[in-house]
Amino acid sequence: MEGQSQGGGPLRGVRILDMATVLAAPFSATLCGDMGAEVIKLELPAGGDPLRGLTPVHEGHPLFWKTANRGKKGISLDVRKPEGRALFLQLIAGFDVLVENFRTGTLDGWGLDIGTLHAANPRLIVLRLTGFGQTGPYARRPGFARIFEAMSGFTHLTGEPGGPPQHMNYPLGDVVAGLFGAFAISTALAERNASPPQQYRGAEIDLSATEAMARLLDPLAAEHRIGGVVRGRTGSRATYTAPSNVFRAADGVWFTLVGTGGPIFARICRAIGREDLLTDERFCDNAARLRHLEALDRILADWCAARTFEELAALLDREDVPYSKVFSIADLQADPHMRERGAFVDLPDEEFGGVPAPAPVPRFVGRGSAPPPATGPRTGQHNREVYGALGLGEAQLAALREAGVV
Repeated sequence: MEGQSQGGGPLRGVRILDMATVLAAPFSATLCGDMGAEVIKLELPAGGDPLRGLTPVHEGHPLFWKTANRGKKGISLDVRKPEGRALFLQLIAGFDVLVENFRTGTLDGWGLDIGTLHAANPRLIVLRLTGFGQTGPYARRPGFARIFEAMSGFTHLTGEPGGPPQHMNYPLGDVVAGLFGAFAISTALAERNASPPQQYRGAEIDLSATEAMARLLDPLAAEHRIGGVVRGRTGSRATYTAPSNVFRAADGVWFTLVGTGGPIFARICRAIGREDLLTDERFCDNAARLRHLEALDRILADWCAARTFEELAALLDREDVPYSKVFSIADLQADPHMRERGAFVDLPDEEFGGVPAPAPVPRFVGRGSAPPPATGPRTGQHNREVYGALGLGEAQLAALREAGVV
C-alpha cells in the first residue's frame, strides 16, 4: 500500500483495525496512519458507511470518504455472523489496536466483549469512541458531531449576541474527538512499550466525544462556579482579550486582528497612526480595553473601512501586528507560504488520478517525507491480501462471500 504507513513514520510497525463508521473514530485511525501505522478498514460486506454518502460526492465518487480514510486497506466482514465472529477473533490476534464506535454494549451483544477480545489478544488496545462514553444515563444515546458540540457548551458560544446559537459548516465535534482518539492510542502505545511484555495486559479506552469537546473549554467551569459568569455569544468579538475581532476593509475583504497584551496593542496603535490611544485611560490595559470594547472596535472598524486590504496589510506588517485575511479553501491552497511548505498533497486515486488533501501534521524535522497515501479503499478491496495472510484460499473466500460473511 502506498503511503507513510509503509515508510518510516514514528508509528511504523503498529497495526490498527478500524471497524468504526462515519468520521470521529476513523479519523483517529487515519491520523495514526499518517504517522506510519498500518490501518485496515473493516466494513460490512454491503458497505453502507454513511460517510460514503456525505458531501462532497462528485459524480457518484465519495470525496469525503476518499480523504478521511486515506492510506487504509479495506476489508469486509460481518462479525454478527458466527463465521464472521470466529474470523474476526483470528484476525484481531495480529493487531495492536482496535478502533470502534458502536453504541455502548453493541460489541458485547455480538459476543465480542472486552474479555473475549483480550483472550484473543492479551496486549490489544481497544479505543471505544462514542458520543457520551461507556457509562452514565446517556451511554446508549445516538449522537453525531453537532450533538456533541451542542451538549459540550461549544455551540452556546457561537453566534451573534441575542441571536440563536450556530454550528459551523463542518463536523468539528467529530474531528476534535478524533484528535483525542489518536492521542489516546499513542498514549496507550507508549505505556505498552514502556512495560515489560509479560506484564502488559492490554487497555480499554473510554472516549466520550462530548467530553472531548468540553475539554477544550478550560476556564469556563471556573468562570461559572467562582465568578458566577456563564459565557455567551459575542459574534466574532473576544471578551477575554482586546482588541480581537473580525474587520472589513474598504474592498470588502474580511480579516482578523488580534492585540493580546500591551506590547502588541502598542504596535496596533502605531500602525493605525493613533499612538494617543496608549495614554487614553480607557485603553491602558487589557481589563480597561475590555470595558471599553465598543469604542475600541469602532475606532479600528472605521480605520479599516477607509483602506483596502492591501493597504492595511502593508501598515500592519510594518509594525509586526498579528492579523490574517479570513481565508477560503481556495485562498489557502493558493497561498505561497502553504505551497512552499507542501501543506496539501495529492492522494493517488483510481478515479481521479489524484485527490488533494492536507499533508500529515505534525512533521518530524530531519526525516524525509513519505509518498502520499492512496485515497480510502473500496469495500473489501484488500480481502484477498489480508485474509490470505491468515491462510484463507480462494475457495474459502468464495464460500464466505456466498454466505455474506465477507
